[in-house]
Amino acid sequence: MTTFVRGKTVAILESRLGEQLCSLIAKAGGRPFHAPGLAEVPDLDLDQIAALIPELEAHPAKFMVFQTGVGTRALFNAVDTLALTDRLLALLVASTVVVRGPKPTAALRSRNVRIDLSASAPFTTHEVLELLQPLPVARERVLVQRYGVLNVELDRALEARGAQVLEIPMYRWSLPPDTGPLSALIDALDQQQIDAVAFTNAEQVRNLFAVARQRGRAEALKAALNRTLVASIGPVCSQALSEHGVRFGVEASPPKLGEFVAALEKALAA
Repeated sequence: MTTFVRGKTVAILESRLGEQLCSLIAKAGGRPFHAPGLAEVPDLDLDQIAALIPELEAHPAKFMVFQTGVGTRALFNAVDTLALTDRLLALLVASTVVVRGPKPTAALRSRNVRIDLSASAPFTTHEVLELLQPLPVARERVLVQRYGVLNVELDRALEARGAQVLEIPMYRWSLPPDTGPLSALIDALDQQQIDAVAFTNAEQVRNLFAVARQRGRAEALKAALNRTLVASIGPVCSQALSEHGVRFGVEASPPKLGEFVAALEKALAA
């Protein structure tokens, strides 16, 4: 990141890699405003996983869809704990393994899992559905590794084609325990103290507006964001912004952190 950021205040809503992004802004002479926009809460039931493996052995899933690296690793950590890893690997060998993007790909390859189908960039539900479109899913079980929320679009599209969809929750997204930084960001935006806002997840948008609604400030937040440079990590996040009436000036392509930072830098320079 170059000196185009110098002296500018950039709000970062990323939680997991938030400190890394803030460090990049600070090293370039900018002022990071860190307001973590979501929390990843474990939603893993070991008893459920213990029951799932023999149930899948009795009634196999023809297709297994992995959506996130975090969730994929959590699943393998669970079966490691339960001494069921070999049985899960055998189920994967017998199924068609579908991945949504590079992160679940890396997690599966670390376990030497064969990957049959990989969604193309920008790695959204749309690309996963395109990948599955030619496949005979009618009357077949499709196992979906859930990410932070239920993927209603994916499930309904598969069910409409006659598939039996089974989602495995690994973690869920929620408001962070401390919403004070989000509230402070709403105030700073209202006072025009923020030069750019960086959204790296659609739930960050929804959570920021949830806090604003609690304070009766949703319309004020929308107006403030629309006079500020808003950066989106990719199409899913951009859709959430549009649903809240917010115009985004930056969208990373492909939706990866490196490209996102580069696009934000370019926009700040302009």
